[in-house]
Amino acid sequence: MNIRHLSFRLLQVYVQVIRSGTVSGAARALNLTQPTVSLQLKRLGEAVGEALFEQVDGRLKPTLAGQELYGAACDVLGRFDDFAGFLEQARGGHTGHVRICVVTTAKYVLPRLLGPFARQFPGVQVTLSVGNRARVLSRFENQEDDIYLFSHPPAGPLVHAARVLKNPLQLIAPADHWAAGLASLPFARLRAERFLMREPGSATRMMFEAWLAGHGMELGQLMQIESNEAIRLSVASGLGLSVISAHTLQEGREHLSVLKVDGFPLESNWYLVARRDRRLSYAARELVRFIGHHATTCIEPEWIYPELMQVAEQFIADSGH
Repeated sequence: MNIRHLSFRLLQVYVQVIRSGTVSGAARALNLTQPTVSLQLKRLGEAVGEALFEQVDGRLKPTLAGQELYGAACDVLGRFDDFAGFLEQARGGHTGHVRICVVTTAKYVLPRLLGPFARQFPGVQVTLSVGNRARVLSRFENQEDDIYLFSHPPAGPLVHAARVLKNPLQLIAPADHWAAGLASLPFARLRAERFLMREPGSATRMMFEAWLAGHGMELGQLMQIESNEAIRLSVASGLGLSVISAHTLQEGREHLSVLKVDGFPLESNWYLVARRDRRLSYAARELVRFIGHHATTCIEPEWIYPELMQVAEQFIADSGH
């Protein structure tokens, strides 16, 4: 590879093509013409001397060499973004860009922290993405964000995770359900009920199914609904029961009953996650530090672990340099 023929622009185009999956998508994102993007890719391929893409189901997927180049490009571009932020910070201000992606249940909590953070660091641009667990995992694998918030983080040597907030899972029913108000109830009495659950792969469903398997039980009826809001409304209307994050219940106005079932609420947590092979930017470090130091003033104390401040500082210290 002749590294003298590489440029930041070539790397920016390449990263965008990987993330978009098509030349046309990358061209739109970069405000370039498709021929321009194609020419840049041709120059990059000539400089590297290896095939960087292959067509899979109509989309461009990186080859093994392409995957390695993508990781290197993300690292290089991220480091220079951080360097620009460092220069500005050295001149007496705080600036930069932090990208954070969270699972859908966390959207009820994280904005409470982002608002005060934005007021304290007005020069830091924050991009927040929200999706189901599968989408957040995809963004993690593609290195599209700086930090992530999972309730069931991925595993592997590239994963840097730290428990930060409680996320108990409650069993809910319509307000007029026969079990509402009972002081204690074995789950076996509910097995014949219809349960409304998120899509396969969601952390809530994974934890509930693991709990059922651990107790040697299966559900009789299951209905899939891919929205917490729709689940709350459906339970309130009498369509069935559900297991759902306690945080989502705070935001709803539906008339629901939290059943006092043996073994519930299920203990779940949110984890702050970053990649070990990618340096945590200055702006991202400031956000993590802010969460650790100010969560108690933005979020109800019962959701916060007492050691959160120390966990946040250790998370920063352990992040890639």
